[in-house]
Amino acid sequence: MANNIKNQEDILAKLNITALNPMQEEAVTVIETTVNTILLSPTGTGKTLAFCLPLIDSLDPESNEIQALILVPSRELAIQIEQVIRTMGSGYKVNAVYGGRPMSKDKIELKHIPAILIGTPGRIADHFANERFSKNFIKTLVLDEFDKSLEVGFEYEMRGIINQLPALNKRILTSATQGVEVPDFVKLDKPTIINYLKEKRTSQLAIKTVIAPEKNKLTTLLDLIHHIGNEPGIVFCNLKDSIEKVSASLDRSKISHACFSGGMEQKDRERALIKFRNGTCQLLIATDLASRGIDIVEIKYIIHFELPQHEEDFIHRNGRTARINEKGTAYILKWEKETSPDFIKNTKAENISKKAKLEPQYWETLFISGGRKDKISKGDIAGLFIKQGGLTKEQLGTIELKPDCAFVAIPLEFADSLVEKLNNTRLKKKKVRVTLT
Repeated sequence: MANNIKNQEDILAKLNITALNPMQEEAVTVIETTVNTILLSPTGTGKTLAFCLPLIDSLDPESNEIQALILVPSRELAIQIEQVIRTMGSGYKVNAVYGGRPMSKDKIELKHIPAILIGTPGRIADHFANERFSKNFIKTLVLDEFDKSLEVGFEYEMRGIINQLPALNKRILTSATQGVEVPDFVKLDKPTIINYLKEKRTSQLAIKTVIAPEKNKLTTLLDLIHHIGNEPGIVFCNLKDSIEKVSASLDRSKISHACFSGGMEQKDRERALIKFRNGTCQLLIATDLASRGIDIVEIKYIIHFELPQHEEDFIHRNGRTARINEKGTAYILKWEKETSPDFIKNTKAENISKKAKLEPQYWETLFISGGRKDKISKGDIAGLFIKQGGLTKEQLGTIELKPDCAFVAIPLEFADSLVEKLNNTRLKKKKVRVTLT
């Protein structure tokens, strides 16, 4: 049963949003009044809020069962949507489940049934097979980035899940890609299509080419980073091995960064995103996994260290910057003898001889072994670091609170002393570890 239910007006006020964008306004209206909806809109335009607002409005506050299921292709997207819904403060319980974390955590969280369940198809299928909750009250199904779920091989699980939802009466599919075929097993009868991919928006994206005299391009990459200066950005690579080479080069140059790829442990990927969001690292070295469906700060640029093989990947990488109405730059780093794919045309050459000042790393991230389940709030954590740690409010950076832990950005110069002061202290009756990430 839900508590303190908020309406859309209250939710938007809590999010400090004065007005929805045109896509969101249309999506909310259509989803509220339509059984089957396909929402097509570019990355970064606010699709999550667009489908969450009408979804929350449709929930029954008297029900103690799962009423809405959101299937996503990646753990990162599951976590992102969970955070968005929690931030909305709707009054309804929400949980995200996904592969790569202990099943015991899922079981603990699902003892108190959420109204909204988010998950990757593999993990949801596992819960279905073991009958850990009732499927008979799920009326709304969202397939977010549904084409990506199909692309990464979740068709079998998705088919099985959909076939086990007897009360399903509303389907919402979202994508940032044009022309994706919807499989028959989704049973999407006569959907209303909201297509903002065809909208001709004034592009704020500048695409520039940087020529590298050497085939490995590492020296030119460093020159480009020094040319750009202290701005948050993503360096895209095609392979995990390339990420390791770039990371080693940045380490030698003492440039703070985080790595993000499918070959990493899920915990390490989460921490990389946290450190990127809170400013500990201004560079994220990533595969195409970071081009879609992850919650990261507005970034000023992306670098194609290696050219993508497909136009769709090029579009999604570029979509991480110049989002909505912001400006951004996509740099194509190309060996002088390298041939560009047909979909990369007429790019402007960038002279990177001028160098900007690269400021040293300012923030560091500390881990705290207590979270929401321990009744710990961000205010409790701030109090610990200010009262016992001796920081001022201005010295306390971003706090990210998770169900069973938290992460805090603090000035690098105080990191070791804060660990020494605060490790194994009590926070809300719980003895917590405070360590470097």
